[in-house]
Amino acid sequence: MNPGARRDPVAGPEAGRLPYADPGNPPVPAAPPGMRGGGRTITPMDRAQLADFLRTRREALQPEDVGLPRGARRRTRGLRREEVAVLCGMSADYYARIEQRRGPMPSEPMLAALARGLHLTLDERDHLFRMAGHNTPSRRPDTDHVPPGMMRVLDRLQDTPAQIVNSLAETLVQTPLAVALIGDETGFTGMDRSLVHRWFTDPYARRIYPEDDHPMHSRLLTSELRTAYSRQGADSRAGRIVDALLDRSEEFAALWSAHEIGVRREGDRKRIRHPELGILDLRCQALYDADQTRGLLVFTATPGTESHEKLGLLAAVGDRDPHR
Repeated sequence: MNPGARRDPVAGPEAGRLPYADPGNPPVPAAPPGMRGGGRTITPMDRAQLADFLRTRREALQPEDVGLPRGARRRTRGLRREEVAVLCGMSADYYARIEQRRGPMPSEPMLAALARGLHLTLDERDHLFRMAGHNTPSRRPDTDHVPPGMMRVLDRLQDTPAQIVNSLAETLVQTPLAVALIGDETGFTGMDRSLVHRWFTDPYARRIYPEDDHPMHSRLLTSELRTAYSRQGADSRAGRIVDALLDRSEEFAALWSAHEIGVRREGDRKRIRHPELGILDLRCQALYDADQTRGLLVFTATPGTESHEKLGLLAAVGDRDPHR
C-alpha cells in the first residue's frame, strides 16, 4: 500500500474556454439529465485541458517532494508517469492514457486520488474536477482533501508510522509503517469510514487497544465527534453519525449526554496491541492544519525502550495489515 495514494484560481471550462482544437480527440459529452451518475457530471470532459494540466502538475513535482529517491540517471523533468500512478493507486497504463488524451472519464475517487498524489491545492483540485466533467467537490471540513503542505510532511515520514485523519476520525492517508502498526484504515465505506462509528458498533475496531484503555478511547472519540458536530451542525455527516450512534449504542448515548469537550490522553500516550510484537507504549504527536480539521498523527517511542526496539521491527512486517 502506498501512503501517497492516499488540491490557483483557474477558470473552468464553462468560463470562456477556447474552442477545442483537437478533432481527433473531441471532448467526452456529459450524460443527459437523468442519466448522470448520481447527478454529478455537469460539463463535457475536456481531454486536452485535463491532459495538459496533469502533465504540468506532474512536471512541477520533484521525487523528493513525494518521498521518492531521485536516482543517479534521472532525466525526466519532474515525476515519471509511472511514479504518479503508484502515488495515486492506479495502473501506469490508466494514467498514461489520460495524459495522452485517450483515457476514459475518471471517476470522482480517481480524481481525488490524483489531487492527493499530485499535491494539488483546493483551487487546482476543483479545476481538475471541472476538466474531467464533474462538479467540484464540497469544501466542507469533512471532505477528503489533504492540504499539500501536510502531504509533503507525510511523504518524508515513510520510515515512521504516521497518518492523516479528518475531524470525523476518518483516515485519509497512511504510511506503510502505520499500516504495519495499526492496520489499513483507509478502505472502509459509508459511516464505517469514521473510527468513532466503528468503535461503538463493531467490537473488532477495539482489537488494537488494551481493554484497560477502552474507556478513555470512548471518551476521547465522543469528545472529538462533539467538536465536529458543533462546527458542522446537525445537518452534516457528523450529525448523521451522531444520530446513528444514539440509536445503536447505549455507551455512546451516555457519553454524549455528558457533553465532554477537549478530552486528551495523558502525555498523548497511546498503547497499541500488535498481534506479533505485543504491546507498544507510544506517543502520538499531532500536527493540525490551520482550521483544525485535518491532523497528521505521528507515532513515536522513547529511545532505548522496548517499544522503540519494536517500532524498529515494523519494517520487517512490511505494509501488510497484521490485524487481518
